[in-house]
Amino acid sequence: MNSDLIKKIIEGALLAAGKPLDIARLEGLFEDEERPPRDQIGAALEEIEAECRDRGFELMQTASGYRFQVRQELSTWINRLWTEKPKRYSRAMLETLALIAYRQPLTRGDIEQVRGVAVSSDTIKTLQERDWVRVVGYRDVPGKPSLYATTKTFLDYFNIKSLQQLPALSEIKDFSELDPELELALTNGMDKEALARVAANDEITVSDDLAPEHFSLQSESDGDDASDTLDNDDLQSSTNHE
Repeated sequence: MNSDLIKKIIEGALLAAGKPLDIARLEGLFEDEERPPRDQIGAALEEIEAECRDRGFELMQTASGYRFQVRQELSTWINRLWTEKPKRYSRAMLETLALIAYRQPLTRGDIEQVRGVAVSSDTIKTLQERDWVRVVGYRDVPGKPSLYATTKTFLDYFNIKSLQQLPALSEIKDFSELDPELELALTNGMDKEALARVAANDEITVSDDLAPEHFSLQSESDGDDASDTLDNDDLQSSTNHE
């Protein structure tokens, strides 16, 4: 099978799939006797990416694989295809998501210690329903509280392949308007050992002595007031329309 046909097959699959496709899934498009070597599929993807550089769309690799998407700089015009307004999320939800993303895995109690207020069950439920957050294990203390971490869907939505590609807090739009004490808590870093197991999709149990250090910062947040909202792109440097 010649390289041009391989490239066309991959392009067609990416357009038809409606979701990211990884290399293994792309290999599955071909019968055993016609399947090209993996490096040839990789080369085809590189060619497709290069050919898209002057187009209104691009080939993006995310945590789940490759996909075509509209370039972010065109979003002002492309969004006019949809009549509904962009979703807006409460400040409480964005702060909760940021804490989980930058300090995972952690419990609801950890989040409440930083924010200084109770975390609404609806906040956690919404993040789980969007498949941005999942339970990855339980802390080894009385009550066995759930440990939350981000998902591949979260990485896909924010156009990154791994948590190591999370932008610096200073680069996130309007993050300076959030509680400065929250920013300090986030910049303390992640529990690297637990994070590696999260990335491997392993269920984990974290004891108090292995968990991220207890937070002592108390914010003066006004709670989960849904009227205090930010656009859903306030915590992302680039994304695509869902």
